Amino acid sequence: MSIVQRVGHAGAPSRPAGPGGRALAALFSREFALTIPALVLLGFAMGYPLATIVERSVTDFPGGSGAFLDNYKWFFEEELNRVVLLRTFRTAAIVTLACLLIAYPYACAMTVVGWRMRLVMQAAVVAPLLVGTMTRNYSWVILLQDKGPINDALGAVGLGPLHMIGSLSGVIIGLVQISLPFIILPLYASLREIDGRLMGAARSLGATPAQAFTRVYLPLSLPGVVAGSLVVFVVTLGSFITPALLGSPQQSLLPQLIAQQVNQLLAWGRGSAMGVILLLVTLLLIWVGSRASRGSAALSGGGRR
Repeated sequence: MSIVQRVGHAGAPSRPAGPGGRALAALFSREFALTIPALVLLGFAMGYPLATIVERSVTDFPGGSGAFLDNYKWFFEEELNRVVLLRTFRTAAIVTLACLLIAYPYACAMTVVGWRMRLVMQAAVVAPLLVGTMTRNYSWVILLQDKGPINDALGAVGLGPLHMIGSLSGVIIGLVQISLPFIILPLYASLREIDGRLMGAARSLGATPAQAFTRVYLPLSLPGVVAGSLVVFVVTLGSFITPALLGSPQQSLLPQLIAQQVNQLLAWGRGSAMGVILLLVTLLLIWVGSRASRGSAALSGGGRR
């Protein structure tokens, strides 16, 4: 063995005996011990109610009797449930796309303006969060009425009036306004980390402004795009108050259908099954989004190198 090899072996840190030793060391590490109180609280606050919902979805049936997965079978066999599920996904996708189209240029502008203007733009994003959700929704009820201010303005220029309250378009408008902060803030956090000199370097190498944006700036911003879009999509999937106030029973989304099963029909098992389905879809979306975000981060890292 050479001198370099002997020195390397002598200076190498000791390693656990095997995978079992490493897992045991991680289990009893100080970092894990500090999380135990939070995990216990989370288990009681969220784990127990969630377990109750899952248990009811497979044990509570209309009429008092049924097979193990009858509530889930009923959900997918009823055409109305499938229509509402597809409508919920379609609405969430439209709201997410609309929020992204508004938030991306806004977040870009926040990265290039002066610090005073940036504070004003940040305040405009955060200020709606200080107002209660019910207050904002009732404000939209007033604004979107057939004889409301928005329709009066549209009528003055020959574009109205439009029927927005009690329709899916009104729901989308309200959800976009409520969800915008949840995508602007992650986008801004991602965009402000992009070195502005990269665009100049791309231009100096012969790229057009459009090519510099699509091949340099946009790939580097994808982690923020994915994170913000995922948050908006998940929030929209679980939104109940806005569709209930601005929409109509004919345009119900899945959370409204869950409330109907539980509050009006007292079908706790069926309502629980719907909630579990919505939760599983949300977890699947979070998993897909995390994978996409990691891929985008790897792409961004490659771009920085």
